[in-house]
Formats: sequence, C-alpha cells, structure tokens
Amino acid sequence: MKVILNQDVPNLGELGDVKDVAAGYARNFLLPRGLVYPFSPATVALFEKRRAEIEAHKAAKRASSSDLKTKLEAEELTLDMPAGQNGKLFGAVSNSTVADELLKKGLQVDRKKIEVPGRVIKSVGNYKIVVRLYEKDEAIVRVVVKGHVEKAKQAAEQPRRHREEPVKAVETEPAEVETSAETVEGDQA
Repeated sequence: MKVILNQDVPNLGELGDVKDVAAGYARNFLLPRGLVYPFSPATVALFEKRRAEIEAHKAAKRASSSDLKTKLEAEELTLDMPAGQNGKLFGAVSNSTVADELLKKGLQVDRKKIEVPGRVIKSVGNYKIVVRLYEKDEAIVRVVVKGHVEKAKQAAEQPRRHREEPVKAVETEPAEVETSAETVEGDQA
C-alpha cells in the first residue's frame, strides 16, 4: 500500500516521504495513529502545498543536527566506574549510561542513537562512541572510562559475617519432664 507520511516515523521515513508499506501495517498501525495518509492525487496536492513548510522543517533539523554534532565532538566524557584491580568493570557502560552523562552536560541525545562498540564497555580505557544524528550525520564522542578500586577494597577488608550465635534449642521446663517421668514409672508398676 502506498502512503505519504504525515510526520516522522522511526525506521520508515520523514514527513512528506512517499513509502510503500504492507497493507496490514498501514491499516492497523499507521492510519489509526494519523502517521500517514493514503496515497492519492488529493493528498499529493495537499503535500505539494505544504512543500515549503516541510523543507523548512528539514532544514531546521539539519541545522540543529550539525550544531549538536560540533558540541558532541568537542566533549570528552570521563566515567568513573567501580572496577577490579585488573581493570575489569564491576558493571558495564552502556548507551543509557552515556546518554545520562551527556544529559548532565546539557546535551540531550536519545539513547537509541548512541552506538557503543560491542554494545557495552566492560573494561577501563579510552573509547570512541558513535552518535547517529539526522540523516547520515554522525558524531564521534570520546569516552574515558576510569576505574576506582575503593569499593572493592572496602568489600575485601570487611570480613564476611557468619552466624555468631548458635541456634538456641527450645528449653522445656524441668517440672514437666519429672511429672511425665513419674507418670511413666507409675504406669509400669
């Protein structure tokens, strides 16, 4: 089914693009949400009238993308993570960790657009992370992962706690025991 996109749809296209999609996808997902219009001469004419507006929207996106690219490439993120003495991290640095650090610096980037080499970083070192921007634009962010061993030392210095108190046995009263012993002896006599 041929459709014209009414707004940007991830993994499909941008506003004003003409796409050929499966009929079920169009009927059940795109059309009910108002994301597309069916392709017809009337909708083509409608989008031709909006062409200047659409191009201005795309130009604004390109400008903000190039501005974000310069800001991202100027940044160097330094992450201090708990690590062992051999440099292996106790956790991992993922795309959401990088997105959170960028947000702390005032740069908002969708975590889905951040590509960490090997999906996660599990050791200390210097890395280059790719951030996908508008169209084919990419920014490369330098990330320095440093490890600190302090948490590991604290855990090693603290002895493991074992149960120091033995489980107490349930004590019965001696009077009851004597009474029951007398009863047993009386039954035997």
